[in-house]
Amino acid sequence: MPNEQDILNSINSNSIQNNQPSGVGGDEKDNHSKKSEVLAFIWETVKIVTISLAIIIPIRYYLVQPFFVKGASMEQNFHDGDYLLIDEISYRFHEPRRGDVIVFRYPENPSQFYIKRIIGLPGETVEVKNNKVKIYNAEFKTGFVPKEYYLSDGQETFGNTSLQLKDDEYFVIGDNRLQSSDSRRWGPVAKKFITGRAFVRLWPITKIIKVEAVDYEDSLRLKD
Repeated sequence: MPNEQDILNSINSNSIQNNQPSGVGGDEKDNHSKKSEVLAFIWETVKIVTISLAIIIPIRYYLVQPFFVKGASMEQNFHDGDYLLIDEISYRFHEPRRGDVIVFRYPENPSQFYIKRIIGLPGETVEVKNNKVKIYNAEFKTGFVPKEYYLSDGQETFGNTSLQLKDDEYFVIGDNRLQSSDSRRWGPVAKKFITGRAFVRLWPITKIIKVEAVDYEDSLRLKD
């Protein structure tokens, strides 16, 4: 038969066991917490990627397109290897303008992309003769010679052609007239082939510029 001391020892032993924390229950809580943190991280990552794609894809395919210049046909203004951004949206709201630098699909091989400057607009007649470009339209029936200040010294505009442009055609020509295959050789570019206009150069980093519009007002005031 247990004595008083045995009973007290038994009570104290049960009390200590009841007060000890459950190791198994604590581990389960820690594991659950870690799983929640991992799931929250994955969900945040998915949201960031989804939102980024939702922004980048429309910009890349409908608003802006990158373009690397190949060749020397646009020197001195654009050089081989220059990295440009092409504005694809503006021409949905207004027509291409004289002086715009555009990227377009080569009419004789649409898988190739060219970069040139617009010099003749729909409905005009463009004449290349005697080392100059002359443009005839409804306003200037006797023609005018655009003042092309963007050309480098020593440029010569070879050719002997006169081209009447249709309602959706543009006469394009390279700034480096001596090394450019353009409308002087293979004719006009229909609007459907135009991808967009160059609006900024991002590379080389030392030559980052916004491609400014050309002002031909002096040419229009001083008809040739």
